[in-house]
Amino acid sequence: MATLRETRPGVWEVRVFTGTNQRGQPTQLSRTIHGGKRDAQRLAAELQVGAGKATPAGRSISDVLDAWVKQSLDTWAPSSARDQQSRVKTIKKDQIAVLPLARLTVGDVERWHTRMRKNGMQDAGVKNLHGVLRAALSQAVRWGWASSNVAALARLRSTKTQQRGVMSVDEVKAVMAAAATIDPAAELAFRIAAVAGTRRAELASLKWTDEKDGQLLIDSAIEIVKRNVDTPQVREAATKTANTRSVTLDDDTLDLLAKLRAERSPYGPWMFGLGPEIVRPDHIGWWWRRARQISGIDEKWRLHDLRHWSATVAIGQGHDVRTVAGRLGHANPAMTLRVYAHAFAAADQAVALGLGNILRGDSK
Repeated sequence: MATLRETRPGVWEVRVFTGTNQRGQPTQLSRTIHGGKRDAQRLAAELQVGAGKATPAGRSISDVLDAWVKQSLDTWAPSSARDQQSRVKTIKKDQIAVLPLARLTVGDVERWHTRMRKNGMQDAGVKNLHGVLRAALSQAVRWGWASSNVAALARLRSTKTQQRGVMSVDEVKAVMAAAATIDPAAELAFRIAAVAGTRRAELASLKWTDEKDGQLLIDSAIEIVKRNVDTPQVREAATKTANTRSVTLDDDTLDLLAKLRAERSPYGPWMFGLGPEIVRPDHIGWWWRRARQISGIDEKWRLHDLRHWSATVAIGQGHDVRTVAGRLGHANPAMTLRVYAHAFAAADQAVALGLGNILRGDSK
């Protein structure tokens, strides 16, 4: 059953009754449309087709989040499932979770952002939780539980934070030298991270056969399936962006790789492990923490900062963004532009110098 009401010339309110809620009370969908009566009738017909498939009345934000997880769980990788479910639990600890879906407003979402920041959550955490709520509400709209996604309309503010720095070449060399005293494989791992911008999980998945004719194939990553056990369960999975890429290695890295392969390939297929067992990313992480301590570099530097160093230096040397993005495995060069915007300062200076030299007559 549907009702039409023209609230003002050319603006119609369409209501469709969808059944009853958990208490037996009647439920309905209400939409506003601009146009004539026929437009309103078409909208009513569309809503009536889906009427009864969902009963939005009486549902809380917590219910919406649960429904979203249930619907999406089998499509997520284990690591994504773990992260998303953890974020849902965090959202449920806030008062926003008990609000009725029908009454949720943009103001409620933005006040929720404020509460999270007052509790000490950083911008990245707020953004991640907001993304979960937005995705859950988007599903609610598709299912007819809500007429709009208020999280998509909410303004996600960012606090002013200091730009994270980049390791110096001396620090990179120092941590590699320290790694060599721990294990030659650790030195090779860090060198590949710096040269190829490889992620930790991608390093763990590398096999001897992944290098051929100076090209390193990066087509997988080691994923932790279960962490809360005595021995974490891991498996080989797709890379973070599900992309396969091939990167060129320099001669020194290839020499180091060839020497290590000659010594260790008979013992197993993994570049950074001995035996048939899959290499755990945490093992490479331990190498990093130990090498950082031995080298004396700042404790703020993470293994991932070798990847940032690789991209920043490459861009600063004037290499094109598409090539750098391809080596990093970014799905879109726009991501490289956004993440490494600070690196373009050096490249910009080189452009200015080159143009100035041409005008001066120093170069043709």
